[in-house]
Amino acid sequence: MKPVVMKSIEDWSGQRCVDVRKHVDGLYSWAECRRDPEDGHGWRYLGLGAKGFASEDAAVCDAQAKVEWMEDAG
Repeated sequence: MKPVVMKSIEDWSGQRCVDVRKHVDGLYSWAECRRDPEDGHGWRYLGLGAKGFASEDAAVCDAQAKVEWMEDAG
């Protein structure tokens, strides 16, 4: 079963985002994604980020520490 996206935080341009996902085991992960306006594919994962967080907030805090543009994102 695929994880469920609980929160998606976009950058100022709308071309990058971080998805915070909940897995069937109750743990959370995050993944950075990007989209190119000229490409109809939609969002593409840049990497899996990190997983194994006990809460959504813990996953967001880790992403903010590791994804440069997220310093000021909510």
